[in-house]
Amino acid sequence: MSMRFMSTDVESHMHHIKGLILLMIFSICGQAQALSFDQLLRPGKLIEGHSRYEDKCETCHEKLNKEQQNERCVGCHDHRNIASDIKDNKGFHGKAEIISRVLCSHCHTDHKGRDADVVLFDADSFDHTVSDFELEGKHRNTECSACHRPEDKYSQAPGGCIDCHKDNQPHKERLGKECDKCHTTKGWSDLQFDHDKDTDFALKEKHSELACNLCHVGKHDRETPKICVACHQVNDSHRGRNGKKCETCHKSDDWKRVRFNHDKETKFSLTGRHKKRDCYSCHKKTIYSEKKLPKECYACHRLSDTHKGINGEKCDQCHSTVGWEKPKFSHDKDTKFTLKGRHKELACQSCHKSRDEEKKQETACLTCHRDDDLHRNQEGKACERCHIESGWGESVFFEHDLTRFPLVGQHGTVSCESCHLSPAFKDVDKKCSDCHKPEDAHESRLGDRCEQCHNPTGWNLWEFSHDSRTEYSLNGSHQDLVCNACHTNRLETDAKPSKKCQTCHRKDDIHRGRFGRICGRCHTENKFSEITLGQGGVR
Repeated sequence: MSMRFMSTDVESHMHHIKGLILLMIFSICGQAQALSFDQLLRPGKLIEGHSRYEDKCETCHEKLNKEQQNERCVGCHDHRNIASDIKDNKGFHGKAEIISRVLCSHCHTDHKGRDADVVLFDADSFDHTVSDFELEGKHRNTECSACHRPEDKYSQAPGGCIDCHKDNQPHKERLGKECDKCHTTKGWSDLQFDHDKDTDFALKEKHSELACNLCHVGKHDRETPKICVACHQVNDSHRGRNGKKCETCHKSDDWKRVRFNHDKETKFSLTGRHKKRDCYSCHKKTIYSEKKLPKECYACHRLSDTHKGINGEKCDQCHSTVGWEKPKFSHDKDTKFTLKGRHKELACQSCHKSRDEEKKQETACLTCHRDDDLHRNQEGKACERCHIESGWGESVFFEHDLTRFPLVGQHGTVSCESCHLSPAFKDVDKKCSDCHKPEDAHESRLGDRCEQCHNPTGWNLWEFSHDSRTEYSLNGSHQDLVCNACHTNRLETDAKPSKKCQTCHRKDDIHRGRFGRICGRCHTENKFSEITLGQGGVR
C-alpha cells in the first residue's frame, strides 16, 4: 500500500508543475480564457461523489496555496467527524501518525473518473490499533463482518460489548450492559470482577455461595438493594417488628446465631429479671424506629407503681432489677433520718404523702405528728426531747427541775396527773393555791403566797417569823394567838393590816371608846388587866 501512495504523489506533482507553467504563459488572458485553461489543465474526471464540482475547481483548490486544501477537505466532510477525531486523537484519522504529515489528497486522490475508489482502504491489511477499538483476545480471530455490517461505514461499527453480544449473554441484561466490568476478551469464563472490591457490598460467608441471579433479579446491577430485608423479608420471623437492620443482630453465616449484645451495644444493660423478658415486652413497636425507647423505669412500670407516683419516678433509687419486693434502698444509710422503733413498721406513704421531688421531706416530728401533739404546741417542735420512737408513752424523758417549777419535797413524789389535768402542761399555774386551795386552813385570809411560810416538805413545817418578816412584833399574849385571830379577812398582797389595837379589840373595849383608840397608853400586851397608866404603853 505504501508503493501505491508514492506513485500517486509523484503523478500529482507533475500535474501541478505543468499547471503552473501554463498559468504563467496565459496569465495575461481574460477571465473567460482562464476558465478554459482550467479545463485544459484538469488531470481527469472527478469521482461520482464530486461530479457536481466538475467545473468549480475553486471549491476544493486554492490557487497557489496548496496548504489550504486540507482545510477545505475537512470542512466539506465535517459530517464524518474527521476534524474532531484529528483534534482529539480519536479514530483512524486521529491516531494514524502519517495523517499529521501529509495532505488529504495523499490518500484520497481525485480526477480518477466517476467509478474510481479513492478511499484506498484494505480491510485485510488494516492495522486496528490505529482505531478506537483495539483487537485483543478472541477479537483478533473474529471475522470483520461479525462487527462491521455491510450497509454501514467501518467507522460506524459499535464499540460496546452488548452491541455484539446481546443475544448470547446469559444475564439477559440483568447485570447491566457493561460486560467488560466482569469479563475479558479472553473468553466469557475469564472473570475479572471482584464483588468485594468493585461494589459496596462484600460477599461474605453464605453470600459468597449464592448464584448472582438470586440477588440481581432486576434489570441492572445498580438497582439491586443492599439491605438484608430486600432479599430476606420472607425469612423474617419477627414480621418486621425489629425493623430492617437485620445485620444489627444477625450475621451472614447463620440466621440462628444472634450476635447482638444488648449490654454492650446499647446504653441499657439487661440485668436481673430484664434478662428473661421478651424483647417485645419493652419494644412494643418497631425496635429500631427513629424514636428511641426511654430507659427510665417509669416508662414501662407506671402501672406497677404501688406508690401511685408519690415517691417519684426514679424507681432505681430503691428497687433493683432482681424484683420489686427486694428494695436496695436503706433509709438509714441513704437519708439523714434513721428509722427506729415504730418508724420501721410504717409504710412509706405514712410520711411521704405527696410528690414533690424538688422539696425535701422535713424531719421534724411535728411534720407528721402535728395532729398527735396533745401539748397543743406548748412544748415546741422538738418532741424527741421527751419522747422516743417506740411510742409516745414509753420511757418519756422529762426533767421537771429544768423548768421554772422544780419538783422538791413532796412534789417529787406526786404523779404528773395530780397537777396536770391535761397534756397542755403550761396551762397549770405555778401558784400553790391553784392546787392546794382546798387544803388552805387559812381559807385564803393570808393570801395565795403559801411559800412565804410553808415549804414543799409539809404544811406543818413552816418557818414564818412575824417579828422579822413584818413591822408588827408579836409580844405577850399575841405570841400564842393563831393567825386567824387577827387576820380575819383575806390578806391582799399590797394591803397591810392595821396595827392599831382597836382593829382587833374594838369589842373588848369596856370603855366604849371614851379613852380613845390608843389602848397601849394604859394596857400591856400581856393582859388587859395589867394597867400601866401614866407609864406609857408600847402601842
